[in-house]
Amino acid sequence: PGTITHIWITVDPKAYRNCLLRMYWDGEKAPSVETPLGDFFANGHALRCNVNSLPIAVNPSGGFNSYWPMPFRTHCRITVENQWHQAIEGFFYQISYALAPVPAEAAYFHAQWRRSVTPRRAPEHTILEDVRGQGHYVGTYLAWTQLANGWWGEGEVKFYMDGDSEHPTICGTGTEDYFGGAWGFGETFSTAFLGYPLWRKEPGEVPKHGLYRWHIMDPIRFRRDLRVTIQALGWWPNGKFQPLEDDIASVGYWYQTEPHAPFPAVLPPEERWPR
Repeated sequence: PGTITHIWITVDPKAYRNCLLRMYWDGEKAPSVETPLGDFFANGHALRCNVNSLPIAVNPSGGFNSYWPMPFRTHCRITVENQWHQAIEGFFYQISYALAPVPAEAAYFHAQWRRSVTPRRAPEHTILEDVRGQGHYVGTYLAWTQLANGWWGEGEVKFYMDGDSEHPTICGTGTEDYFGGAWGFGETFSTAFLGYPLWRKEPGEVPKHGLYRWHIMDPIRFRRDLRVTIQALGWWPNGKFQPLEDDIASVGYWYQTEPHAPFPAVLPPEERWPR
């Protein structure tokens, strides 16, 4: 028995969406963690940005660090699969772990990546669903690609748990509020538990945003099941409300008892590429 205490990785940015990071606990056949490498470290869009937070730190120039504690009782397996059509050179890593007893009540770390283009008739992206068991949700990372002019961050984050159907137990007030900002952000920031480290708007490109919130001091606890969604809502430049067809990729992070429910099939490389 033991616990992964720190992971450090650095690699060329072409690996960020083309390489998949997976983690398996205690001999399980299906991974408990399955995400593109960059998104796990709050670097989506295959773009590099610095992150100054407690569990995830990305330092100049491209040093990925994870301090999420990851306990295991008999065995740990971590893999990185290159799905790019060429070799990716310069991949370096170091993983620190402590072999020691794990408390009986300790849950296993999980992380799952999803991507969708929200339809205007129902502008909602699913971060997690069909999570079964007991545990607590500890973090959200979003790589948001804006496909319309105007303000994009009016949608609510919703947590459905323990039998919720139409109405969630927890419902936010807006995207910028959930990530700890207000009034449309206006600038980037990166703090211990929440941040907006990426805001990219270049000529000839669609705007791209990167946001994280770690529920370390405010975990979302569930006893039987969990579903997490976020709406894509905003305002036209003329101030009128609109549903959005935006491209949203997410990583949900949580701890739970095993076994976990099967993850949806991960998208192939060409469907993970950024716009």
